[in-house]
Amino acid sequence: WLATGLAHIVWTVGIFIALYLVIILGFRSLGHRNTATLHGIAVCLVVVSLLLEPVRTTIWFGQINVFLMLIILADLLRGEDSRLRGAGAGLAAGIKLTPLIFVGYLLVLRQWRAAITLVGTFALTVVVGAILMPSASKDYWTETLFDSDRVASPQTAGNQSIRGALANLGHTDEPNTLAWVALSVLAVALGLGAAVLAHRHGQELLALSLVGMTSCIVSPVAWGHHWVWLVPLLIVAIHLVFTLRSVPARIVVAAATIAGFALSIAWRHHLAYPGWYVNRSVDAFYLTGTFFKGVGHWYRWFIVQPYNMIFVIVAVA
Repeated sequence: WLATGLAHIVWTVGIFIALYLVIILGFRSLGHRNTATLHGIAVCLVVVSLLLEPVRTTIWFGQINVFLMLIILADLLRGEDSRLRGAGAGLAAGIKLTPLIFVGYLLVLRQWRAAITLVGTFALTVVVGAILMPSASKDYWTETLFDSDRVASPQTAGNQSIRGALANLGHTDEPNTLAWVALSVLAVALGLGAAVLAHRHGQELLALSLVGMTSCIVSPVAWGHHWVWLVPLLIVAIHLVFTLRSVPARIVVAAATIAGFALSIAWRHHLAYPGWYVNRSVDAFYLTGTFFKGVGHWYRWFIVQPYNMIFVIVAVA
């Protein structure tokens, strides 16, 4: 519908606006008042969040994950008595399958109506897609869906999932499926368990962030830009630093936040040789992310999967 250059501008501005709304929504859900100060903080945090590799890569590749996160948060942060609660997450799942994990979260909480609404909305998107694009829909649901390696080799540094960890640390393009499934089951138990605990303590934003991160870690391929759930997690961390009664607890949360932020920064990495990148030949590679920094070094074991590490630490904490 738009010329490519104009589409880039519109999409990028849209991401900025979506980030701003996510931050406002997040702080409001934590009980902060809708004041000019809050909006000023939100603008500052949008700028700060651009340092994060998931946000930076989302903008660079024109990805959709920030928009999906906004839809899900706007939907599931509403009161449980809302009749349409679950519809937004269902729409997000219709655009990209991974938000279907929120059905599991709602079922564990016994929020039956929201879970049914989510599944019903998702099913509606499938029907609409089949009507508008029957051939493409048939191809997707019968073939494409089951070919997770179509995007790239599992052994890619940017693959920030359990399967990516097994492939990268094991130096193989065929990571053990049984190990992946077993570790994914443990990750779901840990992530959803921590989310339910957060929900019971009135920390819904933290709960939804944990579920969102769980969807990333169990995916066959989870690129850095899938991990935009670090943004609401940052909001929760800032809130805790300023509201926890215990000073030692504030210090621990602040230190963990700084460490996590450092792991997630879009650290620049340059590879000065030609190669094939994003379906085209390039003269040199300009990459971002901690996970590229460890290539060929002994410390890659500690930084090759930073987001998996953050997920486990947050969920356990």
